[in-house]
Amino acid sequence: MATLTIKNIPDAVYRRIKRQASQRRRSLNQEVIACLEQFTGSVAIDPETFLAKVRSLRVKPHKGLVTDRLVTTLKRQGRL
Repeated sequence: MATLTIKNIPDAVYRRIKRQASQRRRSLNQEVIACLEQFTGSVAIDPETFLAKVRSLRVKPHKGLVTDRLVTTLKRQGRL
């Protein structure tokens, strides 16, 4: 793996990245790598897998009608 040194990072940018790393329980190095991967799009996404996941989230419950009665029933079944 390559090593990268970044110089003259503005203090405000450094603080934001450090805060983000802490919130995500990552090291500063891990956070910078994650930011670079996201920015450069280097994390490959399979379009078919992504679309299948999106479609599964769009399943309409009970003919598309959501009523209080349906919500109560689903809660009792442990589905919500």
